[in-house]
Amino acid sequence: MPIYLRPMPAHAEKHAVVLLSGGIDSAVTLAIAQQWGFVCHALTIDYRQRHHAELAAAAAVARQLRCASHKVLALDLRAIGGSALTGETPVPKDRPEAQLAGHIPVTYVPARNLVFLSLAAGFAETLDAADLFVGINAVDYSGYPDCRPEFITSLTGTLNLATRQGTGAGPGSPAGRPWTIHTPLVALNKAQIIARGYELGVNLALTHSCYDPAPGGAACRHCDSCLIRARGFAQAGVADPTRYA
Repeated sequence: MPIYLRPMPAHAEKHAVVLLSGGIDSAVTLAIAQQWGFVCHALTIDYRQRHHAELAAAAAVARQLRCASHKVLALDLRAIGGSALTGETPVPKDRPEAQLAGHIPVTYVPARNLVFLSLAAGFAETLDAADLFVGINAVDYSGYPDCRPEFITSLTGTLNLATRQGTGAGPGSPAGRPWTIHTPLVALNKAQIIARGYELGVNLALTHSCYDPAPGGAACRHCDSCLIRARGFAQAGVADPTRYA
């Protein structure tokens, strides 16, 4: 199975902020950013998600890959609600593959990637960095509108208009540097992402994907995220290291 990966950017050896959820995609994205020569600062958002176990997974991945720093930012999205991941709405289970991209699921968290990438940009400005990494992918797209390339293109333009980093505005500010939001997994499916992770030495057993884990953090095996993850390991031809309930 061919693996698509963009070549290393010319602006390597700069600092970058990597959104690190604790899942497979963000862990592999972090490893790619490091391979490209970036000094990586991981940002994890504790938004009081139902799958709180991913926070411990993010910390473990950041340690394993030796990030320059790992910041955990608290943001109570339960105060807004509107998602099965931030409320008591049941998480869908055992949905057929054909249904996964049929509509926006109840696990969609309103404006999550818009908010998270904006926070990542704010953090990056404090580091004098203009590079952000996020592990979205369009092939396994599960109905989330904020995982599309069009969204990334639009947000990049907005950041260049709305930040000191992008415009260089203000007395004493450095010359503006355009933002780049890197999405190295955008054209990969889950099996290709898993294969890439193993190539880069990522310990995928540390990652967490389940939307509705047991109290001890074991994966449910039946939510959309568990199904996509398990299918990815099977298609990649490697053993699934996930701890299931």
